[in-house]
This record gives sequence, C-alpha cells and structure tokens, in this order.
Amino acid sequence: MTKILMTDSKEKKPLPRRAHLITPRGEQQMKDELDFLWRKDRPVVTQQVSDAAKLGDRSENAEYIYGKKRLREIDRRVRYLRKRLEICEVVERPPLDVERIYFGAWIELEDDDETLYRYRIVGEDEIDLPNDYISVDAPLARGLLGKRLDDEVEVRLPKGDVNYCIVAIHYEQPNWDRKTWYQAPSVLKFDS
Repeated sequence: MTKILMTDSKEKKPLPRRAHLITPRGEQQMKDELDFLWRKDRPVVTQQVSDAAKLGDRSENAEYIYGKKRLREIDRRVRYLRKRLEICEVVERPPLDVERIYFGAWIELEDDDETLYRYRIVGEDEIDLPNDYISVDAPLARGLLGKRLDDEVEVRLPKGDVNYCIVAIHYEQPNWDRKTWYQAPSVLKFDS
C-alpha cells in the first residue's frame, strides 16, 4: 500500500503569541466572580440538586437534570477562572514612559475623517467592546503598542489599512470612561 502525502502549497502562519496580562481591576473582577460562583451560587445549586434527587425518578425530573447541567456549567467556569488567575500577570503600575502606548492605556485616536475613537488596551479576559475595552492582542492594539503621542499610525485591520493620529494617552482613568465593574451577573444567579 502506497501512502500519498498531500501538502498544501500555502504555508500556515503561526498564530501570534497571546499576552496573558490583566489589570488589577480585571483580576479583582475575576476573583469576585470566582468567589460568587464557589461560595454562593454553587452551594445553592448543589442543595437544589440534592432536593430534586430526593423526589424520585431522576430520568424525568427536570429540576434534577437542569440542576446537574447548571452545576457542570458552574464547575467549568470555576476551573477556567482558577486557571486564568494562575497564568495571568497583573500589571499594577503605569510604564516609565507615559508618552507611549502600553498595556492598560486609555487612548484617543483620530482617523483621516477626524472622527474621534477612544479605547482602553486590556487583557483578553477584560474585553468589553460596548465600553471600547480592546484586547492587547487585537490588531488595533498591536499596531498602536509602543507608539507615541501625536504619532501618525497606519494600522492593518480586518477591514483594511486605517490611518490614525494618536491624540491622547492616559494611564489614569479619564472622565469619559464610564465602565462599570463586576457585580454578580444575573445570568449566574439561580432562580427558584
């Protein structure tokens, strides 16, 4: 038997290395969620599953089946949060050169049409697009890292090349940032 090796003429590009960085607020948010799940939500769900199991036939017991499913979801999220907290590096202080864009910066950009864009560069666990918190691994952030105030930058984005002028760089939360931080999300609360 002869083996035929099929090779693709295009070389696969390796994925860019991901930065496992997180801000102190992001770390606290993850710790709060972990604490909520482990100390408050999981015991309630465990008790509900135990109570449902006492009712008899588990194969037709919707409360038991749903409770077990919810327990698996909680355990999966707890494992994920613990693993992320273990590998993430917390960046607690601003860089020495605050005139350059680094992790944790709030930035203001203008494009060629003089439209103003505001972003914060954060870790992948803190991404919040409605509040313009973008990952340090995002194409826009990668194109801006290390650039200085008033630099003209051409950034390659999925929609094409875009020119920006860096208008402002902040390392203290500016008044335009209205992000609210972690509160136990309603999707994590188990109603009964």
